[in-house]
Amino acid sequence: MSLWSEVQKFQNKKILVIGDIGLDEYVNGSVKRISPEAPVPVVEVNKEEQRLGLATNVAQNIQSLGGIPLLISVIGNDFSGDRLRSLLKHAQVSDEHLLVDSSRPTTRKLRVMSEHHHVVRVDFETKNFLPAEIESKVIQKAEELMPQVQAVVLQDYAKGLFSEIGIQKMIAIAKKYQKKIIVDPHRSTPIKYYRGADLMTPNAEEAILLSGIAVDDLRQVSETYEEVGTALMKAIGSQQMIVTRGKDGMSIFDQKASERVPTFAREVFDVTGAGDTVISAVALAWSSGVSLKNSALLANHAAGIVVRKIGCATCDLKELKASIEEQQ
Repeated sequence: MSLWSEVQKFQNKKILVIGDIGLDEYVNGSVKRISPEAPVPVVEVNKEEQRLGLATNVAQNIQSLGGIPLLISVIGNDFSGDRLRSLLKHAQVSDEHLLVDSSRPTTRKLRVMSEHHHVVRVDFETKNFLPAEIESKVIQKAEELMPQVQAVVLQDYAKGLFSEIGIQKMIAIAKKYQKKIIVDPHRSTPIKYYRGADLMTPNAEEAILLSGIAVDDLRQVSETYEEVGTALMKAIGSQQMIVTRGKDGMSIFDQKASERVPTFAREVFDVTGAGDTVISAVALAWSSGVSLKNSALLANHAAGIVVRKIGCATCDLKELKASIEEQQ
């Protein structure tokens, strides 16, 4: 069976996405001088843009790949939250399952850039855990939507949406309805929070930190990937694991062996959001009966497309098909 034919298996499948969300803002211009007020560059602005960030990028990637995302998250009662709703509508992603917590701002990341180069990033956010009442509503939403979906993605950016108790309740609900649960972990979240998940997709640095294995130099980590993958599977009690490795593609692990899947990126301008694209493609494909290896191959094709673009971006089906055909 061809890789492209596998894509047909997950068209119109519903994926529940639960995670921290935020607004990405880009101010782009040119640097021609240093400020007389301080030794910093002066950016002469020629373009401003707002995009979906964090778990909203996962949702829009699922949408662009032919799936149907059901997004659960929390926003503040503010302009950034309103703007997120507007951008979600434009991306044809429903905002009906977003909850409002007036005690916290909507996460907003402002990036000032000179062409492809970042000058500075400014974050507006709070990382406190949700109030008990709001967390209870998030879990209730998950219970309501679980019967409709193919799989669940937990997208953790350590902004406060996920407590240990909250994650464990969501995993228990997914298991109750026999849904696959796939986690994109955060390096600062204790790995025990994710126990019971079916699959994780950490990048190399996150994988090493979460595994607890001491590695002196990330550039020389290839020899320890087998050990890292085994440690991660043991820690959460899963049978599979994916570690994304940038230009080196991915490593796929199961209880018997590991295998490396190559990257298909031809040029890289910005890796922001590439992990979001990976977990979107893997969740859609793997939960639809595509093998984990082919799911990873599809994800690598999709990620290879988005890293050619600036900021959080998506891969659509036309781009995915073209990438697959180029490699045949």
